[in-house]
Amino acid sequence: MSYRLSLLDKSPIAEGEGATGALHRTLHLAQQAEAWGYHRFWLAEHHNSTQLASPSPELLMAWIIGQTRHIRVGSGGVMLQHYSPYKVAENFNLLASLAPGRIDLGVGKAPGGLPLSTRALQLGVHAAEKGSFAEQLALLDGWLQPATQQHDEESLVATPQPTRPANRFLLGASEESARLAADLGWQLVFAAHLNGDRALMERVLTRYHQRSNGQRALVAVQVVVADSPAAADLLVSNLRFFHVNVQGGQSVNVASLEQAERYVRQGGYSDYVIEPRTPSLLKGTAAQVHAQLEALHQNFGIDEFVIDSPVVEEQARLKSLELLATHRLVAA
Repeated sequence: MSYRLSLLDKSPIAEGEGATGALHRTLHLAQQAEAWGYHRFWLAEHHNSTQLASPSPELLMAWIIGQTRHIRVGSGGVMLQHYSPYKVAENFNLLASLAPGRIDLGVGKAPGGLPLSTRALQLGVHAAEKGSFAEQLALLDGWLQPATQQHDEESLVATPQPTRPANRFLLGASEESARLAADLGWQLVFAAHLNGDRALMERVLTRYHQRSNGQRALVAVQVVVADSPAAADLLVSNLRFFHVNVQGGQSVNVASLEQAERYVRQGGYSDYVIEPRTPSLLKGTAAQVHAQLEALHQNFGIDEFVIDSPVVEEQARLKSLELLATHRLVAA
């Protein structure tokens, strides 16, 4: 097995618990992921959600790097459309100065919430000044570059300047994302956990690998592992999500029909389609899932998978992730 495993966590809030409990479970999972041999531990960004406790991955990252030893910690990802690229660069230069060689900056295009939170996050922002996502990403890339000459009070640098800057990743599932990541020298993370279309993945990865000067893309996948195929089927039997396709607006995936309808209402959209979809995921025993990962590795040249576990019940989720990691040790 010549591919790495990394982990994405969303800090889900279990029924009957508060955000504090969810965040402590995220810390525990990061510590377990380090012990199990996962390469990275990434934190998602979601806004105005009673089910998820992490609107600010940077803050959680600072907490986690202080209570782990060597696992890389990152954002999966910062929703750049809401923020100043300069401030994002300052945040991640500070994190990289606190934990040299351990910080990843993953940037995403999605809003991370419904239109109400998007409007609140962008209150007072001049859209024309902010520019396109590609322009924002280019600015961020520039601020993250180490200063090539001594600066004075008349120059602007995103301080502090770390000795080992954060590794940079663009999260996406389009050929445009592949081109943008390759042209900036960022690693692409193909979001197969949100869009499992194999033909699209092949096109996007091929385009990226042709332009990236040898850098390889990561692929995010949803994975469910259990002691038997039947047990894995049971864990995913009720999993659904809804795709909202908006004419002239940003299309999104949401967890429920209620959220899809709220998205449409809050955005004031009249021309849209809501489609129920079954998640694209890998499931079964650890051996079966690793066989599927190995096939993807061989077919598409994927050297690292970012694992997103959709399992809701905490003990089943922990067991799934442990089985996936420890099977590699047993096989080795």
